[in-house]
Amino acid sequence: MELRKPPPVRRLEPGATVTPRQAPAPVVQLRPDDTAPAASAASFVNAGRASRAAAPTIERMQVEELSVAYAQRQAVRSVSLPIRQGEVLALIGPSGCGKTTLLRSLNRLTELTKSATLSGRVTLDGIDIAGLEPTDLRRRVTMVFQQPNPFPMSIFENIAYVLREQAKRKPRRSSLRPAVEQALAHAGLLEEVKDNLDHPALRLSGGQQQRLCIARALAAGPEVLLLDEPCSALDPQSTKVIEDLIVKLREEVAVVIVTHNLQQAYRIADYVAFMYLGELIEYGSTQALFTRPRQPRTQEYVSGAFG
Repeated sequence: MELRKPPPVRRLEPGATVTPRQAPAPVVQLRPDDTAPAASAASFVNAGRASRAAAPTIERMQVEELSVAYAQRQAVRSVSLPIRQGEVLALIGPSGCGKTTLLRSLNRLTELTKSATLSGRVTLDGIDIAGLEPTDLRRRVTMVFQQPNPFPMSIFENIAYVLREQAKRKPRRSSLRPAVEQALAHAGLLEEVKDNLDHPALRLSGGQQQRLCIARALAAGPEVLLLDEPCSALDPQSTKVIEDLIVKLREEVAVVIVTHNLQQAYRIADYVAFMYLGELIEYGSTQALFTRPRQPRTQEYVSGAFG
């Protein structure tokens, strides 16, 4: 049996200074599933950011001291923030923090819940939305939901339905086709479906269905587009297509997106609002909020301490 040599002994001369060895710095890697909060803010630096929009920003909506309660439960507490065309605003925070309630309040969908009470003020182009007719408001501030919900009809009819609702007289199919194709082109779907617009919408893939829903929302000519976790049910490739689309759309409409995916928020948003227990903890540019947060609670959330 071969005997191993003992490790060398480090000898120190009297009076010598000892320099402790330092462990190598840990390497921060992005999570493969890309859905949970990152291990530290450093992971977002390598996640890739969309370039800033070239067009100047236009303030479309202003939220002023908005509070929402369901019966005795306070869901949103005195939130104030701007919503601007030319930017993507991401609402982030743990489940139940009030993100979706805030989003639904922007086109008065919250009012459909009988127990809901609201205070504060939300304006659209300087006009209080409380004084607008709900149907008109929801045409100007449209929403795309978490699960794709195309109508059980053809691709063409999904878009044409919105156009017919806006027309004073029932237009012919031939006169609607340019507007239908334009909406599909805005949603990045036209090239994939242009040869078969009579194809049943429910037979499209999940990513295509979600883009069809975005096209349907855009057909109304909105000023603000609300997105409630639009990629949560999609595969990574479809998610990338939707994210690229959102970045392009910000120059045409103001975009507000609720997402649990922090790296998605970092990739596509220009500004981020972090909410916790109904309160707006911090609002700022994406770069600043993820890498130099001002509030300790924000730092804890983006670094994965809770979620």
